[in-house]
Amino acid sequence: MNRTLRILTLALLLILAMPSVSNAQFRGRLKKENAALKCTLDSLLNVLENGRKEFHERDSVTQEMLVLFTENENRRTNFLDPADFTPDVTDSLLDIWYLHGQVGDTNYVERIELDSVRFSSNVSDKVLMERLEKMNSFITLPYNETVRNYMVLYSEKMPKKMSNLLALSNYYMPIFEETFSRYGLPDEIKYLAIIESALNPNAVSRVGATGMWQFMTRTAKSYGLEVSSYVDERRDPFKSADAAARYLLDTYKMFGDWTLAISSYNCGPGNVNKAIRRSGNKGYWGVYNYLPRETRGYMPAFVGAMYAMHYCKEYGLSASGVEMPAQVDTFQIHHNLHFQQISDLVGISVEELRNLNPQYVRDIIPGNAKPYILRMPYQYTSSFLANEDSVYTHKADVYLNPQTLLESGSVSSSPSTSSGRIAYKVKKGDNLGRIAAKYHVTVNQLKNWNHLRSTTISIGQTLYIYGKGSAPAQTSAASSPKQSSAPASSGSGTDKGYVVYVVKKGDTLSAIASRYPGVSVKTIMDYNKISDRIIEGQKIRIPNR
Repeated sequence: MNRTLRILTLALLLILAMPSVSNAQFRGRLKKENAALKCTLDSLLNVLENGRKEFHERDSVTQEMLVLFTENENRRTNFLDPADFTPDVTDSLLDIWYLHGQVGDTNYVERIELDSVRFSSNVSDKVLMERLEKMNSFITLPYNETVRNYMVLYSEKMPKKMSNLLALSNYYMPIFEETFSRYGLPDEIKYLAIIESALNPNAVSRVGATGMWQFMTRTAKSYGLEVSSYVDERRDPFKSADAAARYLLDTYKMFGDWTLAISSYNCGPGNVNKAIRRSGNKGYWGVYNYLPRETRGYMPAFVGAMYAMHYCKEYGLSASGVEMPAQVDTFQIHHNLHFQQISDLVGISVEELRNLNPQYVRDIIPGNAKPYILRMPYQYTSSFLANEDSVYTHKADVYLNPQTLLESGSVSSSPSTSSGRIAYKVKKGDNLGRIAAKYHVTVNQLKNWNHLRSTTISIGQTLYIYGKGSAPAQTSAASSPKQSSAPASSGSGTDKGYVVYVVKKGDTLSAIASRYPGVSVKTIMDYNKISDRIIEGQKIRIPNR
């Protein structure tokens, strides 16, 4: 602002020193001077505003980085101990923030530029350049200071993390290689998953991007991935890799350059096109300064990760810390199945099942809706096949009861069970004989339980199937349980001092209690040992008063 005052003072002195002129001339000169001063002031105000914004942004970033670092109590466990890094790195809060995201928190990987520092390394630039050339990559791998920093970062600055990544790579990379080969993509693109998620299928970014390939829900669905209450195929290593391959192929066709296609994976094709228009260039380094800030380090980080994986032996890096099975068998599941049911009868831990089947977000495979894939280590194959008939019914009333399904997120096409009861929705090709065989019951039982006069059933119809000891007393087939609107009772129930009420859509315990004099909500809850949450079709006992 001092500069502005000096300009105004100088302008005033010039005006006072001017020779006598006519009013018209004076007004003309004054207008010109005012216009020039306005232009100067506008320019100064613009500089000042930009300075304020820059200061605010730097202050905000610094504060966030400080919070991230100081809140991490166990820094050494998370590879954040300053002693592990050279002074030029530990002096930079920016790099602490980067390392926190890249190494300490695999649920969110932040790409930050490393242009402002230089990592120290015993490996010369000449050797790094030669190694980069010997990799003979299909994708052009330029060498400059930014790329060098990422090469050193991945190969030297986080050995524990890299050991874990190498172990995970033994399992995941063959999946990616087969997928990308099928679409004719360069093999090197498989390393993109390291930058995206550190090979964590359950990675979730702060904006909701999920899985190893970090798809947002809308993009995932547009590429055919299922995202529902029970299944999130963004976490499926096979299906998400297939979607990523198709996405990258689409963007390569758009730009004709793999470095730009890879960059668009981070910021979107729109931002890459904008950078091309603004820069007038079509090459990656030509548009580098016009890309979003978080994207600029994306391609260099990709090169750095690829280099570290390729030359891991030269740096003494080896796979450790994570064990994934060498051989996996695949099964097609046609019924609802909980991981705990498999664990109880087959002997595999629930954690192992989660590791190999991360797409089932609630440990439930909703096989009644449609067939789904289950993967498990080959050593459990024989045990699963031997127990396949019983695994589906094992403790189904515990692991697949309506309350569990309701709390874990309902799926309209998924059946439910309660007190040993299964609600089965008839599908195309079904008949009573096939359904009876599937659940180890008789056709007559199905007819009695569902008040059927004949064996004719229709697609979409719901049939109720009961386990041992949970079947209701046989009643007339005059009406369906769903059609019952008045309080219903069974003879045996009345003799025991209660009536059985079938919950209808929209019912509440308060509304039900009001129909029975002397019965309160608490009475019903205590008598049935239930909470106040009830669902349609549920049977509750109403004590006689």
